[in-house]
Amino acid sequence: MKALGVIRISRREKLRREEFEELLRSAGYEVVAILEQKREEHPKYNIGKGKLEELKELVRELEPDRVIFANRLTPSQAYNLWKELKIDVMDRWQLVLEIFEKRAHSKEAKLQVELASLQYEVPLVKEAIRRVKLGDRAGFKGMGEYQTQRYLKHIRYRMGKIRKELEKVKADRELKRKRREEVGFILLALAGYTNAGKSTLLNALAREEVEARDQMFTTLDTTTRRFKLGSKRVLVTDTVGFIDGLPPFIVEAFHSTLEEIVKADVVLLVLDVSEPWAEIRRKFLASLKILRELRTLDKPMIIVLNKKDQTTEEDVRDKEEKLREIIDERGINVHAIVAISAKLGDMDELYRALEGVILTLPKYGAFEIRVRESEKVPQIMALVNSIGEILDVEYGEETRIKAYVQTGMIKELTRLGVGIKRINEEEAEESEHPHNGEQLEDHEGYPYGS
Repeated sequence: MKALGVIRISRREKLRREEFEELLRSAGYEVVAILEQKREEHPKYNIGKGKLEELKELVRELEPDRVIFANRLTPSQAYNLWKELKIDVMDRWQLVLEIFEKRAHSKEAKLQVELASLQYEVPLVKEAIRRVKLGDRAGFKGMGEYQTQRYLKHIRYRMGKIRKELEKVKADRELKRKRREEVGFILLALAGYTNAGKSTLLNALAREEVEARDQMFTTLDTTTRRFKLGSKRVLVTDTVGFIDGLPPFIVEAFHSTLEEIVKADVVLLVLDVSEPWAEIRRKFLASLKILRELRTLDKPMIIVLNKKDQTTEEDVRDKEEKLREIIDERGINVHAIVAISAKLGDMDELYRALEGVILTLPKYGAFEIRVRESEKVPQIMALVNSIGEILDVEYGEETRIKAYVQTGMIKELTRLGVGIKRINEEEAEESEHPHNGEQLEDHEGYPYGS
């Protein structure tokens, strides 16, 4: 389908033409032209009357299938433009929802997209009802007043039903999440602007082949994969990408997906370091705004500067310094900033940062584990090593293991007949350097494994 794009830039709405064009291409449109205007919003048409006449001429000349605005249109503006242009008119968020509809594969993602679309449609139907009462229009989508009222009632009924179904999905996911924590998994969430390379990073971490394309909103379905960080078991979840000014109705519809960020132990905020600094800054601030709305800025965060292979080391260092200035100004809890190339598998810096942050998590504590039966020692050490970090081992009639251990696993350890007591940080620091003895066998068949 052919699309004619319209973008109005003002002090309040500093939209990017490049991002708008990328959205149009991601939706599968052939862009025949982009009409730009710099002015504040016109209450009736969004753009000025002179620019509207220019738009009407372009519609006659180019014969597009749709006119798509980069700006958010009010229901009244959408109707007035449709009346003037005699052609389908969409705005930025309808365009995003159209992309979402094409990308959604799972039942949950399809429900979320439908909910967001219905939420967007409600004010349009209300506007249609208002205009019918004024005698200005024959209803919504050609329907009369009675039919339009019934349609609005149907929308509200369907929204309630979808919310109930999503609540069930949320409850099921919560059960799975608790079980994962019970068996010692660390939960990571990938967050960040759309097309920053989150899916490519998930593939690199988990050695998977999740779909990753150079286009916006490739990922709508929540994808969770496991990998091992040394001996520690980690689950990493890819989430829907952010976009500047993400409206509340989309955040609400995708809340069950975005909740993976809320429940994660560590958030990996992915940025494309190969982009110009102005774009990195804009997307970083947009991401922080959404994370703030989700109330996750207090979580340990690692900022991942992806695609470092597409720029120079000096450029990466310069952008990292500028990011640190913003972080210091805003007092954000950032554990580390690392530069990687997920595509090339250059991940060492990220692995080191993850090793460093995991043991600082609230779910970890310093403990002394006493094992009386010598034949159990290898099994206990393998388990402890997979859910924490061994600091020191003292062999004897009773083997004593000092380690950082996930507190949620203490009951599981006590069931194996060992004695456990919490020790303070000073006692833990007095222990030798983290255990560097012989490599322990990876017991994949052990009941506390995957």
